[in-house]
Amino acid sequence: MYRQLMGLQHVCRRTITSSARRQVSNSVKDKQKLFQEDNGMPIHLKGGTKDALLYRTTMTLTVFGVGYVLFELFTASMPKKV
Repeated sequence: MYRQLMGLQHVCRRTITSSARRQVSNSVKDKQKLFQEDNGMPIHLKGGTKDALLYRTTMTLTVFGVGYVLFELFTASMPKKV
């Protein structure tokens, strides 16, 4: 049992301190060039279709939420007929 525990400890330590198996490319310069480009597009839409989809979803939920709140306020302000 002790030997297995020491082996596990050695494997854990080795995997934490070893170098990355796959080199990750640094894409910060490319992203900076993309987002600092002056093409008349708002910054929150420069990320592509994913950003556009998130923006439209957020705006749709906001509009429906405001409409629902106004509807509930209107129904709460009218007295119920008994």
